[in-house]
Amino acid sequence: MKEVRDLLKALNEMGVDDLRATWRERLGEPPPIQSRDILRRALAEALQTRAAGVGAASDRRLAAAAARHRMGHKPKVRTVSFKPGSTLVREWQGRRIEVKVVGDGYIWNGEKHASLSKVARMITGVRWNGPRFFGLRELDAA
Repeated sequence: MKEVRDLLKALNEMGVDDLRATWRERLGEPPPIQSRDILRRALAEALQTRAAGVGAASDRRLAAAAARHRMGHKPKVRTVSFKPGSTLVREWQGRRIEVKVVGDGYIWNGEKHASLSKVARMITGVRWNGPRFFGLRELDAA
């Protein structure tokens, strides 16, 4: 573990070429990232994940995420989508909440809403991530 900590400290001083060489030596072919900062962060994350014993599947996901990064482009955020006709159910403060999914929104209490987050906010009175409120996303997922 000390070796990993020392390497993580050394990453701060490395240029892009050294970061790529370290990635290649420890993890395989580096992703096509041009940003030194992003490459350094991705490498640090991958090294820590591997040291923690999370496994190859996680490493592949991290490498794929890093490879999708392109300079000057905003990353795409995956959104949750549900098939029209689905019903989302949640127990909230002793009440059973049911929200029906329609083609262009959600129906709750007979009213149509554009987003699940708006429905969750109307139910609770505070801002909520809609999919999280209905238990469709892990609490620590970003």
